[in-house]
Amino acid sequence: MGKGAEVQVADAQQRGGGGRSRSRSPPGGAKTAKGKDGVIYSDIGLMAPRILLPKEGTDLTKWTVIACDQYTAEPQYWERVEATVGDAPSMLRMIYPEVHLPKGKDAEIINGVLQKMGEYRESGVFATKEPGFVLVDRKTPSAESRLGLVVALDLELYSFKPGSQSLVRPTEKTIEARLPPRVAVRKDAPYESPHILVLIDDPSKTVIEPLAEKRSGMAKLYDFELMEKSGHLVGHHVTGPKDLDGVAQALRALAAPKTFRERYGASEEQEPILFAVGDGNHSLATAKKCWEALKEGGAEMDHPARFALVELNNIHDTGLQFHPIHRLVEGIDPEAALASMTKELEAKGATVTFEEGATIGTGAEAVGGCSAHRIGFVSQKRCGVVNVSKPSHVLAAATLDSWLNPHVQTAAGAELDYVHEEYTIAEKAKGSATTAGFLLPTIDKDDLIKTVVREGTLPRKTFSMGHAPEKRFYLECREILR
Repeated sequence: MGKGAEVQVADAQQRGGGGRSRSRSPPGGAKTAKGKDGVIYSDIGLMAPRILLPKEGTDLTKWTVIACDQYTAEPQYWERVEATVGDAPSMLRMIYPEVHLPKGKDAEIINGVLQKMGEYRESGVFATKEPGFVLVDRKTPSAESRLGLVVALDLELYSFKPGSQSLVRPTEKTIEARLPPRVAVRKDAPYESPHILVLIDDPSKTVIEPLAEKRSGMAKLYDFELMEKSGHLVGHHVTGPKDLDGVAQALRALAAPKTFRERYGASEEQEPILFAVGDGNHSLATAKKCWEALKEGGAEMDHPARFALVELNNIHDTGLQFHPIHRLVEGIDPEAALASMTKELEAKGATVTFEEGATIGTGAEAVGGCSAHRIGFVSQKRCGVVNVSKPSHVLAAATLDSWLNPHVQTAAGAELDYVHEEYTIAEKAKGSATTAGFLLPTIDKDDLIKTVVREGTLPRKTFSMGHAPEKRFYLECREILR
């Protein structure tokens, strides 16, 4: 084991392997090691990795496809993507679009993904870049610019367990039952490619934005249009030692215990959170599961799968917008469901009324201190707002899910889906007498990390970082086999 690996191991042991640790020292002096997989800043779990990109001449519009968990209620979207890609090299062949999950063809699809990865590896589809970050500038249908930074994070400093005090921490509850298909792909995969977006709380804009100001002096890696009118993507390679170290130093400052306590009103017992997983919680949890399995099998601590590729976003970036994720339920009696919801919530002490024809509006839901929640309801026969006064939960999503999840589990034939777009909810609900949609407000993004610190992880699918076409596209890859 090399010196870099020894530094990593010592620091992971000090930090308690990514979970709760009362003896963990604060991020301090530079702990930097240059390894075969990249430049590692072990005290903050950061790596400037060796990125793989498609070789020159590849049609990047066909190569890049949207996150696998998008458009699950719109199979026609993925049919159009298939037609666009055709036989061209594409990330479409290296992912498992979750629109296919109900088909019961897991083994067939997963085997096809792994086979295609092997073909790409043998045929030289990829070009390996020197260690560095990738500064991403994404134009979306609703924002001219959204900056990001592609890095790799140490899974030893991440835990998705309830009550986690890890430096890398989920914002939403992880449902482990959702992990097996993803684990089945990743555990034997030679490559990873992220749709994971990780938030940093950097109001003074010290980490990503300074790189954007000097990008004209950096190598441009790509500059192209995304498919399906999803915007434009430009990437610059951040490789200069001063730039890499500057990112690490700025992140260390954000993770300082004093800064953490002052910003969030945290107690002395609480450990700093530096990286909050915004999108792709289950994908990072999958990476963690696979890494733990490798360790149990005897993998060295400098194995490349110890790190996971992600894109960092500053929560204060004006191009980063939060949106709600709605619930679509098929195979139920909408009127009976509405009656059940009213009965169940009132049994918990709430007052529930229905406001016919109303909408929940577009304002963000402030976290904490809410005297009422407004939840939209859409069916073939009616639409309006369910007003829940004196709720027992902090967020409207938690209030809805406290009734909805058990209801779906006990209702024969009922199927629950999470949908980003209101138009999809309206079309599905109006087209079927056995379908209902529940519309939720979004949360105030400035409250997000504060809420995670104070309340713990939020309910699953509480918010979305952007509408569906604004989600991250798979592009950069990294080798995770040795």
